[in-house]
Amino acid sequence: MKVKNYQIIVLNSILAFLIVIMTILTKGGILRLESLQAVAFQMPLLGLLTLAQMVPMLTGGIDLSIISNANLAGIIVALILTKVSAWYTVPLAILAGIGTALAVGALNGFLVAFVTISPIIATLGTMILIKGISLGITKGYIIAGFPKEFLFIGDGSILGIPMPFIILVASMLLLALLLNKTTYGISVYMLGSNPVATEFSGVNIKSVLFRTYLLSGFLTGIASLVMIARFNAAQAAYGESYLLLTVLACVLGGVNPAGGFGKVSGLFIAIVVLQIVATGFNLLRLSSHLANALWGLILIFVITINRAITGKWI
Repeated sequence: MKVKNYQIIVLNSILAFLIVIMTILTKGGILRLESLQAVAFQMPLLGLLTLAQMVPMLTGGIDLSIISNANLAGIIVALILTKVSAWYTVPLAILAGIGTALAVGALNGFLVAFVTISPIIATLGTMILIKGISLGITKGYIIAGFPKEFLFIGDGSILGIPMPFIILVASMLLLALLLNKTTYGISVYMLGSNPVATEFSGVNIKSVLFRTYLLSGFLTGIASLVMIARFNAAQAAYGESYLLLTVLACVLGGVNPAGGFGKVSGLFIAIVVLQIVATGFNLLRLSSHLANALWGLILIFVITINRAITGKWI
């Protein structure tokens, strides 16, 4: 068995344990249809943002701008939805939002790949820049009141399955396919494992890095659509608490912060674990701060077990 599989096994064990404990404590409430639907509605936003964080982390980088990027994209979408009245308003807004997120991703990719700025510094700079632009556009106000056709993205369902969850699963499947079945995906893992060897093997590192941050921007754009459709509003400061949570979820799911390893399946399990804790604590009417504390405890426990079994921290 590969040593990296131990963390997935530990995560699955924790998930099973949490489901049993929460089922007992909530007297079966966590397994009721409305609770499961709540999980399926609430999980996708963090899941999509975590996917956007996972991609640069696989190369040994990070993207601190994903939340600011999502908010700016959301503001652009909101402006079009509230200012333009035509049959093409919704598709135009969606394309503009994703296009904005892609543009930010391209800027990050250019700074990291071609200007060779450290990812943490480059994306910190774009994070501050983008938030400033968002505040300048909105002046700190909220833009709200979107067409019901657009709100379907955030609160609609197909055959009882929430639309945000469908979007999350589709995004995860596409990303898993891209990382595991394409030359680009292999190059990403190679770059994260050993940049020098990757360069000598003939891989265009600059191209891989640029496409990585472009992909991160695309996933951020998808997350932005779900976010503002869920809230029925856009603002410059939404979701700021999610930034560190995306890093936590990535590491919990087995993504190596130094790059080179990480699976979409592990990330999905990590997101489910976090959401089960949050939903369970909500049903028990316990403070969300305690849920945050338990998230941190779970991360420390998983990493410690991984260290004990494999001799490595991650």
